[in-house]
Amino acid sequence: MLRIRQILCPIDFSPFARRALDHAGVLARWYGAGLTVLHVSPLMPTLLGMEPAVNAATLAPFDRETLGRELLEFVGATANATPRPQLVVRAGPAAATILGYAAENDVDLIVLGTHGRTGFERFVLGSVTEKVVRKARCAVLTVPSGAPDAPQRPLFARILCGTDFSPASDRAAQYALSLAQEAKGQLTMLHVVEWLPDHSFAKFPGFDVDRFRRSLLTDARARTEALVPEEARAWCETDTRVVCGKPYEEILRIAQNDAADLVVLGVHGHGPIDRVLFGSTPQQVVRQAHCPVLTVRP
Repeated sequence: MLRIRQILCPIDFSPFARRALDHAGVLARWYGAGLTVLHVSPLMPTLLGMEPAVNAATLAPFDRETLGRELLEFVGATANATPRPQLVVRAGPAAATILGYAAENDVDLIVLGTHGRTGFERFVLGSVTEKVVRKARCAVLTVPSGAPDAPQRPLFARILCGTDFSPASDRAAQYALSLAQEAKGQLTMLHVVEWLPDHSFAKFPGFDVDRFRRSLLTDARARTEALVPEEARAWCETDTRVVCGKPYEEILRIAQNDAADLVVLGVHGHGPIDRVLFGSTPQQVVRQAHCPVLTVRP
C-alpha cells in the first residue's frame, strides 16, 4: 500500500496554485500526512540574466513578514484543517529551492499546479514545474488548470498508467495499483509501441513486416499483462492495452477518451540524457493533460 507521510505544495498565489493546494489538502487528510505550503520569492535577475548572490537570510524582515501574511491569507481555510499545514517562505531560484526543500525534509510527494500550454505561460511551466518533475527524487503530482475540483477523498476512480517496461515505469505501476486499490476503481495499464512508417522497411525486401509487428504486439501485451497481479482483479477493474503510435499522443488520447482522473508515468534518471528522455513523453503529457499527472522515479 502506498504510504505518504510528507507532502510539499509550492504556491505562487496564482489560481493554478489554488487548485494544486486543494488537491494537496485532500491528499494530506486522506493519508494523515504532514503538509507544507511553500512560497519561493524569486531573486531579481541582473541584466546579464545572472541571479545575484542572495539567499533567504537576506530578505528584509518586513518583506518576510508581509509574504507570510499573504501566504496565510492565500491558504485560507486550509490553514485550520487537520493536519494543520506548515507555512514556509524562502527566497531563491524557484525550482532549485523547491527541490532543495523536498530533499532536506524527506518529502514523499510534491503537488504543483501547471500554468497553461502557450506563450509566456508555457515558458513559466518549463522553467519551474518541468524542472521539478524532471529532477525531483520523490513523486510529483501536477494539477492542470482544467482539472476538475479536488474530490473530498483522493479516490482517482479512473487511472491510466503508461509503461515502457523500465524500472521507473515499474515503480509507477506500483503507485497506480495502490491508488486503484484504495479507490476500488478502474486501472488501465498502457504500453505504446512506437512503430516506424511502413515505408521505412522498403530497403529490406522480403522482410515480413506484418509478422514482425504481430510479434512485437504479442510480446508487449504479455509484458503489460504481467504488470497486473492476479489478486488486483479482486479489488479493482483492470484493463491492459497495447497500441501503436507516438507514446505521448496515445497516452493523451486514451486519457481524454476514457475521461481518466489520473495519469501515472515513470520518469527516468538524473543524467544529461534525462532531458532528452523526459522531453519525449512525460514532458508532453504534463504540459497537455486535462487531468492530474503523477510522475514517479525508480
